[in-house]
Amino acid sequence: MSSIAYELTSEEQTLPGVDDAEIASLESKKFAVLKEIFGFDHFRPGQEEVVDTLLSGQSALAVMPTGAGKSLCFQVPALAMQGLTVVVSPLVALMQDQVAALRLAGVAADAIHSNQDRQANVEAWYRVASGETRILYMAPERLMTPRMLSALSQLPISLFAIDEAHCMSQWGPAFRPEYAALGELSQRFPSVPIAAMTATADEATRKDIERQLFAGPYRTFVSGFDRPNITLNVAAKASWKQQLLDYVSRRKGQCGIVYCLSRKKSEESAEILMANGINATAYHAGLDPEQRQARQNRFVTEEDLVVTATIAFGMGIDKPDVRYVFHTDLPGSVEAYYQEIGRAGRDGQPADAMMVFGAGDIRLRRQFIEQEDTDDDHRRREISRLNALVSYAEAQGCRRQALLAYFGDDSEPCGNCDNCLNPVVLIDGQDDAELVFGAIIETGQRYGQAHIVDVLRGAETEKVLQARHDRLQSHGSGARHSKAEWQAIIRQMIAGGFLEIDIAGYSSLLITDKGNALSRGNGSFSYRADTLQPLKRRNVSKSGDSAFGRAQPSVDLSGQDRDLLAQLKRMRLDLAKQRGVPAYVIFPDKTLVDMAQRRPTSREEFSEVKGVGKNKLEQFGDIFMDVVRNAS
Repeated sequence: MSSIAYELTSEEQTLPGVDDAEIASLESKKFAVLKEIFGFDHFRPGQEEVVDTLLSGQSALAVMPTGAGKSLCFQVPALAMQGLTVVVSPLVALMQDQVAALRLAGVAADAIHSNQDRQANVEAWYRVASGETRILYMAPERLMTPRMLSALSQLPISLFAIDEAHCMSQWGPAFRPEYAALGELSQRFPSVPIAAMTATADEATRKDIERQLFAGPYRTFVSGFDRPNITLNVAAKASWKQQLLDYVSRRKGQCGIVYCLSRKKSEESAEILMANGINATAYHAGLDPEQRQARQNRFVTEEDLVVTATIAFGMGIDKPDVRYVFHTDLPGSVEAYYQEIGRAGRDGQPADAMMVFGAGDIRLRRQFIEQEDTDDDHRRREISRLNALVSYAEAQGCRRQALLAYFGDDSEPCGNCDNCLNPVVLIDGQDDAELVFGAIIETGQRYGQAHIVDVLRGAETEKVLQARHDRLQSHGSGARHSKAEWQAIIRQMIAGGFLEIDIAGYSSLLITDKGNALSRGNGSFSYRADTLQPLKRRNVSKSGDSAFGRAQPSVDLSGQDRDLLAQLKRMRLDLAKQRGVPAYVIFPDKTLVDMAQRRPTSREEFSEVKGVGKNKLEQFGDIFMDVVRNAS
């Protein structure tokens, strides 16, 4: 991962409260924290620059891909400096998991949130006020209250960290207004640096975060967005249940995530898969904490589990061998899509991303935006983000080029997306567009896609006959195309900006200015014929070669090492259940893989395993070494 740092404020600007001697002291402390607490000898690419910026007293915005180690970028400075670090996190489950992981590493961490009873929150606050707690997690709604801000102002705060910082720009005031209010922190605590962390932020979102959050000196770090091992695929939505089943069945035995728009759909998807012999489970916010934790543990431990989930699933979970991500519905933005597909293939091996969508998805997403209680400016930005994702979905060239271009990265055609592997054949759609325009105009621009298609095909439905649209000149004018073909044409006209969906007008199709210009002969329209045949499963050899080129190298364990790894995972799960935490909080997979290879049998050898700090050596060293000895 390459890291590019942009200096955005004057280097001559005075940094409050940090002198050269203190910076030198912190420089040595950061490596001690990295090794003794987290068990690593070196920073990963892109991490150290962010850590150094925060230690120098400057704020930092870090845009780093999923799995690049963003949390370490603020946790190391938090423990190298004196005082309290306050971390703002959007999800209670994520807070709980991160606090559990820090405590196991020997860090005094706490969370104050609504899922705890009042007494637990009071006790946590006493630890914070006494100086015992070093890192405190809170939701923005809890932090941005006058009472909490006043209480924190009496404490030695060394750092604020905003996790999932893109929420400041992309979540509307009606949903999480306190995220927008986080901009007050730099005014109330002018000498305290702020770390803003996110995996997904285009240039407009980055500027928005910078404008809202930073008042003093800061730097922005943007790491490369490309994930070349993920094959990008999009298909028109026909029967999503059958499409999902076909796709997952061809990958039986692989771990995958299926993203759904609603809790109900995630449950329905899991039931469909399980009924057809797929190891699957649903995950969403409607489950009680014990169910969520149990299903998280299954996901980390079982190599063939498919999780059907709402968007909350996957944040902060270390699962390197997810082989695919399937979207049954259109996400809300390119950023959301990128973050969700980024949970696949974190081991560098070939992985797939598949999304099915139709005009109904566009209508539903537009409806969500229009119904949101927010200002017009935010609504326009969200519509723009949605339009960008629809354009990506309807891309006629390389998808990776389109995706990376959105984030400001240049790329050659990738050879690893559906459009590169099966180049699109374009059809001149000028005459078809004129027929669509004619049907919309003759019906008074008051009807949605389904009715317009019926009119074009000459259908005599009750609705067509009742409105006397069987007498229109456009009735039957498009009989040469099937219903699915007309749906594809209209959807691509929407994506191209020739038509728009009038949410306020019962989802009727309207002709845009661009569409009117096209009908006057200004511009052109070509469309791609949709192919709904299932994609062939690719063959991946043990060496990592595939039809799409060589993936990044991965660890090739021997048969004995694989057996040992399975035993280590079982022990990890037992320990996690005893402590009531997700399995990956004990040790991530990459630590167990290193353990299986090194086969440590002494404390000195165990301390050299990647990700084993001093506290985890004390807690777990003898337990896991016994597993190694018994397997030898």
